[in-house]
Amino acid sequence: MINLQELRTRARDLLTKGEVRAVVGYRRGSRGMAAEPVVITRPEEAAQLVWDPSCVHNLALYLVEDRKLLKHRRQTPDKPIAIVAKGCDARAIVVLLQENYFKREEVYILGVSCEETGVFSDQKLMRRFGVNSQALTDARFDGTDYVVTSAEGEQRCAAREVMAERCLECRQPFPKVNDVVLGEEKARTLEAPFAALGRFEQTANTQVARWDFWKRQFDRCIRCFACRSVCPMCYCEECIVDSITFTVAPDTTAEEKANRVRWIQRSATGSENIGYHMTRALHLAGRCIDCGECERVCPVHIPLRLLNTKLERDAREKFGYEPGASIEVASLVSSFRDDDPNDFIR
Repeated sequence: MINLQELRTRARDLLTKGEVRAVVGYRRGSRGMAAEPVVITRPEEAAQLVWDPSCVHNLALYLVEDRKLLKHRRQTPDKPIAIVAKGCDARAIVVLLQENYFKREEVYILGVSCEETGVFSDQKLMRRFGVNSQALTDARFDGTDYVVTSAEGEQRCAAREVMAERCLECRQPFPKVNDVVLGEEKARTLEAPFAALGRFEQTANTQVARWDFWKRQFDRCIRCFACRSVCPMCYCEECIVDSITFTVAPDTTAEEKANRVRWIQRSATGSENIGYHMTRALHLAGRCIDCGECERVCPVHIPLRLLNTKLERDAREKFGYEPGASIEVASLVSSFRDDDPNDFIR
């Protein structure tokens, strides 16, 4: 079990000694026990840090935002930035390191093991108890069940009833890459890897059925780009849905702006939605670490995780590749082996 006081002490000491310029972690939100991301820069702020099943966000996103801010300010970091990272967050950091987005010495990883707890899903909480994490005052995992406390009192349920789907299938709840780690390395075996994807494929067991399913899903997309905004791997300065090599000058006409080159339009039409989501999924092939953030923030609840884990499973089965497993291993799309399978080439 994670010692919260130890986490706070380590964060405070890092800031007191000037070893890092900031610590990215979680603090209690304004309502209930729901945690929210926080960036602390003063030692006394370390007392705000929390760690519990409501810490759902992938904090690796804030490393990307920090890098973008530094670039905008034309600054070079003089100290590393520290981050509280669970297993999936650490894998995302590994992918960013593989792609040379930043250097290893520029990030200090305060690893926290999820052990057997994982994080819970607000959607599942609503289905099971009729409340979300903002209505809870406490939640703990006793080794078998989740015990949650709200205005209705203390209630108990099986872990799979409220735990996020990604946590049920998680193969690495322990942050392998770290500078300091808290908690024990425990495996979780609630469901086999890609179990949700397997259930979907059994239901939609033909190409026609799968295409009909995804067409219906993409037709519901409102193109809010929340999935893109929350993903730490979507760090391109100019997305495919944005204009391409187009500079707006004072004398640029409205017609020139309207006719600028775009591969995919921003309008929420069926064909454009399909183009956006399929392109994004391909860009995440071998890079998605299954943090589930894209699906969690989707306002219309498109099951994006199924799409991304399909490519993750293909990478594993065809190339033996696990995204975010090791810094030393080259990224999937930048490596080639003589024994790579080429049966997909026609």
